[in-house]
Amino acid sequence: MARMTTWTIAPEPYDSPVAAALWRAYYTEVSDRWYLLHKGHRTDPAELEREIAANTGAELAPPKGELLVARYADEPAGTAGVRLLTPDTAELTRVFLYEHARGRGGATPLVRAAEEAARALGARRMILDTRTDLVEARTLYARLGYRETERHNHDTYAEHWFTKDLSPASVSAAAPAPSRTARR
Repeated sequence: MARMTTWTIAPEPYDSPVAAALWRAYYTEVSDRWYLLHKGHRTDPAELEREIAANTGAELAPPKGELLVARYADEPAGTAGVRLLTPDTAELTRVFLYEHARGRGGATPLVRAAEEAARALGARRMILDTRTDLVEARTLYARLGYRETERHNHDTYAEHWFTKDLSPASVSAAAPAPSRTARR
């Protein structure tokens, strides 16, 4: 008999120990990937600590944002953040799964839950940016209906910008949104 493992996704305070550990893992991975690709070495530890401390995630707190934590088999496994930029536009950020949790079906329900959170905040459109070397992320976003668009910010490391219509008409035309609990 096969055992089903469950993904659960729920809001988490941006400053909780779980959120802090996920932010550190996310930032370390994306920073190290960039430095290894462009400079041939990992991120300087002092720079890493400075950037982690400077980017607290406070913009992901209600009422203008939300941080979601995905748990796999009841253990923290990933995160996604949403913040309102305007009353009808939200930004998707900090989408991350620990390496051991990848390939287990958690990315799609995590992004869908973030879209649901953005709608609850009043957003009708989601935007995001990513880098060329984050191929897995770009593939995921395209598969979930995000389309590449023009630059919408001046982030030094952003190389690709995406948008998705979250309005009710576009949602009803898409496949039914999964619940915040998915089985795999």
